[in-house]
Amino acid sequence: MSILNALKISRRPAAAFVVIGLFWGCFAAYVPVIKQQLRASDALFGTLLLGSATGLVSSMWIAPKADKFLGARAMQVGIVLLSLVWLLPVQMSAPLLFAGAMALVGAASGLLDVVMNARVSELEAAHNKPLMNANHAMFSLAYAIAATITGLAREAAVPPVYVFAGFGIASILLVPFMWMQAATVDDDGESQSGYPLWPIMLSGGVVLVAFMSEATVEAWSALHIERTLGGGAAEGALGPAMLGFTMAFGRFSGQAVSEKMRDINLLVIAACVSAAGAIIAALAATPMMAYVGFGVLGLGVSVIGPLGLAIVGRIVPPHMRTEAISKAAVIGFSGFFFAPMLMGLVSEAFGLRAAFGCVALLILTSVPLALTIAKTPRADGRG
Repeated sequence: MSILNALKISRRPAAAFVVIGLFWGCFAAYVPVIKQQLRASDALFGTLLLGSATGLVSSMWIAPKADKFLGARAMQVGIVLLSLVWLLPVQMSAPLLFAGAMALVGAASGLLDVVMNARVSELEAAHNKPLMNANHAMFSLAYAIAATITGLAREAAVPPVYVFAGFGIASILLVPFMWMQAATVDDDGESQSGYPLWPIMLSGGVVLVAFMSEATVEAWSALHIERTLGGGAAEGALGPAMLGFTMAFGRFSGQAVSEKMRDINLLVIAACVSAAGAIIAALAATPMMAYVGFGVLGLGVSVIGPLGLAIVGRIVPPHMRTEAISKAAVIGFSGFFFAPMLMGLVSEAFGLRAAFGCVALLILTSVPLALTIAKTPRADGRG
């Protein structure tokens, strides 16, 4: 089976994807508890969460140098740092201290994110096989499972620090397994043709569209179901849950499809599918119809971000791969700065239906980006 084979080849970075998914899924489920602990309003809490985005983006600029310095231990160090710093924000009751702790979380998460994506890209080049979707699917699956486990822990009134510590211990047990030497590549003169900034910007734009759409649905789907469609709290919670599970399914499916289809063709199809899902959600008359919309959106958008990162790893010469992926990731993750804020402004002015209609338009902007990328020569010769 191609998915199992892909995970076998990339088992070490796939484990890193699982670690990040576990911690962010746990955090998402504990957000109501943490928000109450901080006594923060919605606006203040949203502002405080920019701390993690700031740390994330800042870390990604230095990740290539850290990767070169740490070498085979880069993923090991990233996992240990992430396991330790996640214990800080859940113990904070002062807003500024919480924001600072989240910046440390973002920095550790960003370092591990760049390194594990770079390792997957190196394995893709070594095995001439697409692997990115399968690895990102492991993140989505771990995210959904961790959120479910954490929900049960919340029902049992378990304090957040104990659950995070449990995930941290489980993650640190993986550290000996996570030793992985980076691919050794020489600068053979390819860089003399100039730094490939434009292809990186285009691929980063694709990742940006995907992550902005994903972040928007994660933040606003429950409110759309409850406020616009009159659903209850439990019905509202199924919105982001539907997104998480369908994204995992979509990424596993995308792994199989990507072995038979050109990246650009798959990306265009995925953009059209996810845009259709956003439109269904925007026009939904019942919560069930909204679930269908969010599910279709999740299936499509799930493969856009991984494809964007995979493409940039193939466009650039091998010795530039980690740095290129880092820069594309910086562009992509900056979407977490803008998406919730922009969605809120549109919703305030025109309502959530119009806001989700804008999500459909946003997703479709990845199509011209993909078609432009298709004209760019690649280091691996793939289309």
